[in-house]
Amino acid sequence: MKSLIKILIRIFSKKYLLASVIFIIWLILFDGNNLIDRISALRKLHQLERDKKYYTEKIKSDLKKLEELKTNNDNLEKFAREQYLMKKDNEEIFIIIDKNKEN
Repeated sequence: MKSLIKILIRIFSKKYLLASVIFIIWLILFDGNNLIDRISALRKLHQLERDKKYYTEKIKSDLKKLEELKTNNDNLEKFAREQYLMKKDNEEIFIIIDKNKEN
């Protein structure tokens, strides 16, 4: 126990070492740009970049579908029938649901 106290006294008597340790602890925990907040911000940045990539690809595919719908009336009719369950007056629609796809 006495040797531990002597070691602590030696460490804390060195003012530059003590100031450096306090400074490092301050930077890691208490500063406005502390390490914990920076790690959290980096994680959020990576998630936002993944989201941006997904939505960019989704926009490209939707623009391609939109162009197909504008240029071809058959595609427009097919889209209306599949997405909005539209039908002609003399037709009946049967919806078949695949139970394997629901889960």
